[in-house]
Amino acid sequence: MRTCTVCQTQSPDTAAACSSCGADLSLHSSTAVALARLRASPRVNGIRLTVATDGCPACRAVEGTYDKQRVPALPVPGCSHALGCRCAYSPALTEVYP
Repeated sequence: MRTCTVCQTQSPDTAAACSSCGADLSLHSSTAVALARLRASPRVNGIRLTVATDGCPACRAVEGTYDKQRVPALPVPGCSHALGCRCAYSPALTEVYP
């Protein structure tokens, strides 16, 4: 399921637009917004694509760490999980703090 950040409605993985407000999910889904934030952060030097423990073969095939500009979009095309794509982005940081 894709969650719209404009109205918080969930739509199927295959939806291009929010089923409630019509927002473009390639820009306004929770995963698209998270990816944009990670790309914009100077502390992030790479992006990990993490897969749920019961992830499908298509998701397992793309699991790993990517350059900020080369990370695959979510949901993963061909995901066959009954609940839809449950992959997520996480940062690969250049420094942990300050």
